[in-house]
Amino acid sequence: MDKKGVAFLLIATVLAAAAGGTVYLYLKGMPVAQADAPETQPVVVATKDMTFGTLLKDEHLKLVEFPTSSVPPNSYGAIDSVMSQTTKVFVAEGEPILASKLSAIGGGLSVRVAENMRAMSLDVNDVTGVSGFVLPGDRVDVLVTVDNAAGSNVAVTKTILQDVEVLAAGVKTETKGNHHITVQTVTVLVKPAGAEKLALGVHQGQVHLALRNPVDHEQVTVKSTNTKSMLGMTSSRKATRRRTTPKAVQTTQKDPVEVDPTFTVIRDGKILKQESPTGKDEDDDSEKK
Repeated sequence: MDKKGVAFLLIATVLAAAAGGTVYLYLKGMPVAQADAPETQPVVVATKDMTFGTLLKDEHLKLVEFPTSSVPPNSYGAIDSVMSQTTKVFVAEGEPILASKLSAIGGGLSVRVAENMRAMSLDVNDVTGVSGFVLPGDRVDVLVTVDNAAGSNVAVTKTILQDVEVLAAGVKTETKGNHHITVQTVTVLVKPAGAEKLALGVHQGQVHLALRNPVDHEQVTVKSTNTKSMLGMTSSRKATRRRTTPKAVQTTQKDPVEVDPTFTVIRDGKILKQESPTGKDEDDDSEKK
């Protein structure tokens, strides 16, 4: 490349750098448009996960600024507004505290019990409690098995409750003798009549839980099952007894049989026939003698 070409290249480079610098300085000197910051307001949210029946204290709550347009309805803007109230549902960390999630009356599990309903608890194990997979919010059927209910060594299993809601599930420690055992307890929501059935079932036999699909609420007609029917020891057809009436005994009327009232007496080589020992024939004979 000749010297003239190199000179032109250097001049072009200098001019490009100058133009770029000029544009940079021009843009830098322009006023920057400030976007309007959205308006916010404080909202009370949970600082940790809380189960139902939690008495709210300062450690459970904090204020977070929400855009005014995004503030949830029925939320609170001051912590003092919800202090000493009780949660009646599960609340996750960072979730806004809403009026619909709180109860100002009572506390604990009672806030979850609807009107005209009852909460009943029962002990289950890994088998009767579906291996511990029964959790609050699940729906279950309740079955009870009673020994010797249909005769000696004939147990009966019957579904006594269907589609009941599980309010709580947990474990507790009991002491039997010198040993500590862990027992799983499940609390279900039932109607008063259902509470009586459940209490009787727990008293009379062993209770099992059957986990249902959460969207299946159908009430199914289920007959009870006993040991004989389970083992196929009885016929599927019901035995019918035929009521038979005794056949009338037909009697034919026969002519009356005449009975000879006389009898034969042998006396002194003579054969006598008389009606009685003192009958007429005997008297006549004696007269002949």
